[in-house]
Amino acid sequence: MIDGMRFTWVWIAILLGLAFACLAVLYWITPAGSLPAYLPGFAAGSPTIHFKHGLASLIIAIGLFVLAWFASGKKSAN
Repeated sequence: MIDGMRFTWVWIAILLGLAFACLAVLYWITPAGSLPAYLPGFAAGSPTIHFKHGLASLIIAIGLFVLAWFASGKKSAN
């Protein structure tokens, strides 16, 4: 069983990973002019898609999922 503090960090990593995965999809399907103004890459009236922003968000999401996976593992016997 995961202790309380590690359990909390695992869920935080999972939720942040899901948020970054959704952000990656948003960057890939939304033109820069239609992005919310508070997101990096917003450019009023621009029809371009920010592939690199989406890729960076996906890499961060994968990293957070890996962190959650390793953090949820069993403690070593040492």
